[in-house]
Amino acid sequence: MTNEYIVGIDEVGRGPIAGPVAVCSFKCKPDFFDSISLNTPLRDSKKLSKNQREEWFVYLQQEKEKGNCDFAVSMVSAEWIDKVGIVRVITKALNASLVKIVDERDEVSVYLDGGLKAPEQFKHQQTIIKGDVLHPVISCASIVAKVTRDKLMYDYAKEYSEYGFENHVGYGTKAHYEAIKKHGVTVLHRKTFLKNINYS
Repeated sequence: MTNEYIVGIDEVGRGPIAGPVAVCSFKCKPDFFDSISLNTPLRDSKKLSKNQREEWFVYLQQEKEKGNCDFAVSMVSAEWIDKVGIVRVITKALNASLVKIVDERDEVSVYLDGGLKAPEQFKHQQTIIKGDVLHPVISCASIVAKVTRDKLMYDYAKEYSEYGFENHVGYGTKAHYEAIKKHGVTVLHRKTFLKNINYS
């Protein structure tokens, strides 16, 4: 695929029991990665520390402001995850993030992580298993999605201080399950993910 722009797409937050799912679409020219000057290597967000992810996020924001790349993150709430299911919600968020940065008439090559697929009108697309590790444009999408979602969960931690969102960002840790059993669920919790535990 040799189009003028490449787009990477990745999702974050499929597995947590609380908070939204987030999908990022990241667009740049293929030579964008030739001139990156950060010492921290570009890789899947899960393989970077919190500080490394945030360093990359600041860098990518600066590059976006210079017009060297573009990205958009779409998030869908726990309520909608419960209503229609995680797969449909991820598709909704993916499409929403993509149309924010790519016109259907643009000639782009789209690279997606895991089992993700772009709408059919994007003829040049490729789904890559472990794409967030193997392709730098998907790594960028992974980092932006992760940092954006985490920042939102840190904000929620101030409002729902009993649940420790600043530590687990919604994932099902032992402390998180204990907090649910003690305090009940919030509007942030995915009730369809909590069928096997008792809560008030």
